[in-house]
Amino acid sequence: MTEAPRQPLEREEAGAGALASPRGDLLDREQSILAFNRRVLAQARREDVPLLERLRYITIVSSNLDEFFEVRMADRIEPAKRQPIGPAATAFERLSAQAHALIDEQYALLNDEVMPALQRARIVVLNHAERDEAQRGWVRRFFDQQVRPLLVPVSLDPSHPFPQVANKSLNFIARLAGADAFGRQNAVAIVKVPRVLPRVIRVPAELCPGRQAFVLLTSVIRAHLGELFPGRTVEAFSQFRVTRDSDLDVDTEEVANLRQALRSHLSRRHFGQAIRLEVVASCPEPLWSFLLEQFALPPSALYKVNGPVNLVRLTQLINMADADALRFAPFEPALPRAFAQSGAAAGRSVFDTMRERDVLLHHPFESFEPVIQFLREAVHDPDVLAIRQTIYRTGAESELMDLLIEAARRGKEVLAVVELQARFDEEANINWAERLEAVGAQVVYGIVGLKTHAKLLLVTRREGRHGERLRRYVHLSTGNYNPRTARLYTDMGYLSADPVLAADAEAVFLQLASQVRMKTPHLLLAAPFMLHRRMMALVRKVTEAAHAGRPARIVVKINALTDPGLIGALTEASQAGARIDLVVRGACLLRPGQPGLTENIRVRSIVGRFLEHTRIAYLRWGEGDDGEALYLSSADWMGRNMFGRIEIAWPVRDPALRQRVIDEGLVPYLHDSLDAWELDAQGHYRRLGEDAAAEEPRRLGAQRALVARYS
Repeated sequence: MTEAPRQPLEREEAGAGALASPRGDLLDREQSILAFNRRVLAQARREDVPLLERLRYITIVSSNLDEFFEVRMADRIEPAKRQPIGPAATAFERLSAQAHALIDEQYALLNDEVMPALQRARIVVLNHAERDEAQRGWVRRFFDQQVRPLLVPVSLDPSHPFPQVANKSLNFIARLAGADAFGRQNAVAIVKVPRVLPRVIRVPAELCPGRQAFVLLTSVIRAHLGELFPGRTVEAFSQFRVTRDSDLDVDTEEVANLRQALRSHLSRRHFGQAIRLEVVASCPEPLWSFLLEQFALPPSALYKVNGPVNLVRLTQLINMADADALRFAPFEPALPRAFAQSGAAAGRSVFDTMRERDVLLHHPFESFEPVIQFLREAVHDPDVLAIRQTIYRTGAESELMDLLIEAARRGKEVLAVVELQARFDEEANINWAERLEAVGAQVVYGIVGLKTHAKLLLVTRREGRHGERLRRYVHLSTGNYNPRTARLYTDMGYLSADPVLAADAEAVFLQLASQVRMKTPHLLLAAPFMLHRRMMALVRKVTEAAHAGRPARIVVKINALTDPGLIGALTEASQAGARIDLVVRGACLLRPGQPGLTENIRVRSIVGRFLEHTRIAYLRWGEGDDGEALYLSSADWMGRNMFGRIEIAWPVRDPALRQRVIDEGLVPYLHDSLDAWELDAQGHYRRLGEDAAAEEPRRLGAQRALVARYS
């Protein structure tokens, strides 16, 4: 591939040089997100999925929907009026109806299929009516000793107003008969349930021989709710939960210190504008109507559910149940051969391996340990002078962050680019930033107005007989520096001592720290400067090749496709005759299969044991290595990634590694007939595995095949 002349980078603007998609041609983003969650929920129906994992998929859908309401639905409602925005009211109601239908389907699946199947497996959740006298006695003692001391019911009157209800917290509302201790008829009471109480409680084995029995905290409180109001009668009651707008609204142009501003906003996140109200299906109309009024919500925001109002907490049952046969078989990621003999015990350094060759890591099939080992050796190597790393989602506990802190303590130059606005990880990242600063590390928060989503780790080492030269080593990744999610998400990491690639990474860090204008990198593509433009140019190359009758092929694997410019470019390539396969896990706004427009485009989504997260772009417009390009990237093909974030993409130039990315990251997904869903022009997904039910032994699953390969 011939490189363009190197020019100073200018930030790209959304729509710059973009092809416009035909008006009305795109699918709705929020509906596409709900469609993804339907695909996840469908995993809970599959009999070839272990039973406890089927329950886990139900809880995952609940977690996803919580975020959907906290972020996506919050954007669809006018905050001042709590009503759908003017002309979008019809679209909002349609979206709300789809959310209602999905949640109803979720609870029906739980109650009609998964819970009965668990009962047959001798795992039961006992409600009050199902508990015998001994079990009820145990539950009463648990309530008296563990629960009741933490509950403070509030009867509402002018001096006891409706309490602040935190986002996604469990609460009870009750209608009371009779007078209170002061002779007044305050009829409504609220009971807030502390988060510290377990939502799933295991019943002692001796009280349920031959079975594993659990009770839900909601059932425990419900059975003894009347005891919280002595002298009065509980006429009606319900659990309820409210979901609130959780986006942190910080004006980055106005604040002097982003970390301090976010820290102050975090405490208010739990009490943002209400978006959704959940109650149990049996909740009487006066109670839910009263709650809607308190939270200033329209009727469409009310969700009556047939079960607990927070299914996410059933994850506790999955973890507590003693039934390994009902979970996915344990899988231990393989240690890459290149690192099998590295480490202090083997007397061979990771740096030695990286000098010999570039190393591709395919997670979770291969271990994340080489990345930790790379940083660990850098921290303890006296010849390492500097370490630079971006931090997006590392988790509240992280060996990688502990190593960075240790590096700073040892006097190494540590630069940490911490993204403080990584949604729902803000607090953890603020804490890490403060800990790093406390030991002398240089901490910056990226560029104002742009999230730093790129994943880079750069090590500078003194080498040579007399230490006369410096050499850089780099790790790039499509995923986060989080060892826990590296076992759950599919991602690719790249370890290299290539001086050109490492110099490009250093230029990115320099710009993030100093905000200087940098020249165009030789290999890396960076957003918001050139990534979108380069991807558009490569797609156009394929389009020109198709017009000329040359090989024209595009295969892209990403998490979301929403950018109109790239969708327009793909449409033109399809019209020219290019063959295009898109593996899009989540939201996809492109309509495939439209005659004369996208008939040469196939869109599929893979939903399996692991969360698909790898971003790969393969484009071919000619013969040989000069006629193709393959990039790994931290970015999805979304406007926010291309224009509103710091992202990177890098080419895989080593022929063997490039072929490995194709063989492992693309080809199996194009032939998957087990976990694949195909999108049609109307926006509907069809699971391909259902068509092959009669040919079970011949069904192919990409993730299953990769697990087998690396086992």
